[in-house]
Amino acid sequence: MKKSRILAAVAGAMMVSLSLAACSGSGSSSGSKQTLTVEDYYTANPSMSGYNNIYKQCGKQIGANVKTVHIAGASLISKVLQQASSKTLPDVLMLDNPDVQQIAATGALSPLKDFGVTAPKGDVPAVIKAGTYKGELYGLAPVINSIALYYNADMLKAAGVTPPTTWAELKAAALKLTDKSKGVYGFAMSNINTYEGTWQFLPFMWSNGGDEKNIDTTATEQALQFDVDLQNDGSMSKSSVSWSQQDVNNQFVAGKAAMMINGPWQLPVLNAKKGLNFDSVPIPTRTSSQKVVSPLGGETFNVPRTGDKTKMALAGKFVQCLNKPATQLKIAKVSGNVPSQEAAAATWAKSHPQVKSFVETVKTARARTAELGPKWPTAATAIYTAVQNALTGKASPADALKQAQTQNK
Repeated sequence: MKKSRILAAVAGAMMVSLSLAACSGSGSSSGSKQTLTVEDYYTANPSMSGYNNIYKQCGKQIGANVKTVHIAGASLISKVLQQASSKTLPDVLMLDNPDVQQIAATGALSPLKDFGVTAPKGDVPAVIKAGTYKGELYGLAPVINSIALYYNADMLKAAGVTPPTTWAELKAAALKLTDKSKGVYGFAMSNINTYEGTWQFLPFMWSNGGDEKNIDTTATEQALQFDVDLQNDGSMSKSSVSWSQQDVNNQFVAGKAAMMINGPWQLPVLNAKKGLNFDSVPIPTRTSSQKVVSPLGGETFNVPRTGDKTKMALAGKFVQCLNKPATQLKIAKVSGNVPSQEAAAATWAKSHPQVKSFVETVKTARARTAELGPKWPTAATAIYTAVQNALTGKASPADALKQAQTQNK
């Protein structure tokens, strides 16, 4: 999830069944070429022009002109639902991967097999799961991301600390790196009461065997207790309950946090900070025998049901072009994300060592909708609510999870 790309998904009440028989007014021909309208939410992305250039390159390859429409991320889902209802959907639609199943359930998207589009051989398995609804593949993500543990190499060296690999090591390192006299915390993460907070908590929950079908389990309680312990021993600021991932990054850049959980989209800002010597490792697990399981981030490209079969077929070719390994590498360059195909990702990591930990992490990443499909937002809300209640002292981790599970229906 390229942050800021974690959408505030519209609640289940908006999951309406739509009739989409009429044609879209989303584009027009220019000369002998058709014009495809591509809709995304990259309005705040400094590399937006890079995406536009890649769109044009794929348009050229398939013999189409491309018109790009950028919608603010928080408004995209409601906009898409309105477009579906008014039969004005774009020809190509980009969605944050957890939203694919929600939109597919409305009937607004076409299965990619209708256009002969398949995932590149060797794509990370979670990419297919994220884009699949009821056995049909509706979207493909050319690049993906997740989160890892960044650390200030100079701070760790000065404290004689090595990058942690287990919870115990993380807890000990965070405490040793905390210096209240200088306003420095050893560890920082976002525990905000939005899907961002859930996204950051998931690696601790999932890696320990927790599950969103029933969050009231010992495994999830252990993960939440670990989060609370970091706050209670002073290693993590109590302000984490209101910090977004960007706020966490600001703390790290300012030297106020020695370690943080964050994603590769922060690399441009981190690299721009003079004198900041940093690196990253996969998020520590409770035991050394566990594998880290982090949430899959990234956007899929999809073909809406516009009713214009000619342009839908052309849109399918466009989606296929974006997902070719060679194009994945181009998108990785402008986005900072990881190519979805594992071979392309390995190639990318060799020339971009800063993303090595993310390349490793995405191999075992999980799609957030893999188990609950369109019902994922309900679980995500229950999870971040439990985290908030535990960290603010409104309930013990066990009681917070019990209360949350009653909402997770």
